Amino acid sequence: MPIPLIVQGIREGVGSIPHAYTVLKVVPWVLLVAALKYYFGGARNSSERVMHSKVIMITGGTSGIGASVAHELALRGAQIILLTQHSPSDIFIVDYIEDLRKSTGNQLIYAEQVDFSSLHSIRTFATKWIDNFPPRRLDMIILCASTALPRSSHGKLTQDGLNEEWQVNYLGNFHLLSILSPALRAQPAHRDVRVIFTTCSGYIGAKLDVKHLEALTSGATKTASQPAVRKNGKPQRKPAAAASQQTSLFGLSKLALMIFAASFQKHLNAYPRPDKQANGTRVIVVDPGLSRTPGTRRWLTGGSLWGLLLYLLTWPLWWLGLKSPQQGAQSILYAAMEAQYGRGAGGWMVKECREVDYARKDIADEELGKKLWELSEKQIEAKEKEGAVKRALANKEKEPKNNTKQQDSKVSSTSGAQGQAPGSRRSRKANK
Repeated sequence: MPIPLIVQGIREGVGSIPHAYTVLKVVPWVLLVAALKYYFGGARNSSERVMHSKVIMITGGTSGIGASVAHELALRGAQIILLTQHSPSDIFIVDYIEDLRKSTGNQLIYAEQVDFSSLHSIRTFATKWIDNFPPRRLDMIILCASTALPRSSHGKLTQDGLNEEWQVNYLGNFHLLSILSPALRAQPAHRDVRVIFTTCSGYIGAKLDVKHLEALTSGATKTASQPAVRKNGKPQRKPAAAASQQTSLFGLSKLALMIFAASFQKHLNAYPRPDKQANGTRVIVVDPGLSRTPGTRRWLTGGSLWGLLLYLLTWPLWWLGLKSPQQGAQSILYAAMEAQYGRGAGGWMVKECREVDYARKDIADEELGKKLWELSEKQIEAKEKEGAVKRALANKEKEPKNNTKQQDSKVSSTSGAQGQAPGSRRSRKANK
């Protein structure tokens, strides 16, 4: 069909072809949009790796980029363990895993409940995982779980009394890997084990002050919503905790996560293995780029219906400028499959399927990493003690209710036995 039209256009002129001028006007714009879409889509992963028999643990694997990563790795035969905040018996998780198994043809897909907004939930899972002999096989941990709260929800706290962005994006990952560290060190030296952190370019402008970090991320930030105190008609300076409430902790949590990643690689390398072999676990930090994930959409809309309406009206711009979850997963898949990351000292950063340098020099600062590590351990210890006391009190409150129910059941059973007729079958059995 196109060839006769081209021949006709050459012989009789372009005007002889119906709608030719309209097509010639539209085609350049279509090509421009296609070129921009290809450019903003980022690099494509070209690495391949045999993933059969690999045991891969993924956080945030039920939506967004994490779901795309889980799907691609499952297609390649890896055993996937999804760490989700919901119970494995939840109807959504059951249907999701069933659909994932059918679409990938891989039955080795499971779910474990790990709620990153609960330090107790993380410890329950991690201690259960390492409490095994011989140590369980673990080839890879991919940390995709993240949250970006809209401005109206920046003061939202977890059940542990910490800022949700701080705990989910950083402290939960720190807690999980700190407990799973023996399981990673126990893997054979010849096994290629990788821990992949996901970050965002928001870390570049973040400011990390270890001295005030505990106050910034704890429940003390609730005071930020209160009006400024006035003295003699002049507003007084707000405390550091209140001032921090006005800015998001998302970038700060990502910066802290990257500093921890560098420290965690040094922690693994410093471990003296009993077999005198070198450490076989490598840490890789990946920036997948801006993508159209549920978290990004919630942040852009501000968590409001008007924001959602504005987002829908401007959706073509977001479709053009932001990656899809599948495109955002490419750099993570590259870090998981590229052969060069299976050897060396670790601690690399990957962006657009290539190795890049950190934009902040303080990420590799050992002194800063040590202070952040100590502060994180202290914060977790304090919050876990508070949580243990709350659970103990809750159990004590339940005990009287349970005792009352047991006494009521005993009274009903004895009264029922006393009320039996003398010649009934039940009374004769009781007498025997």
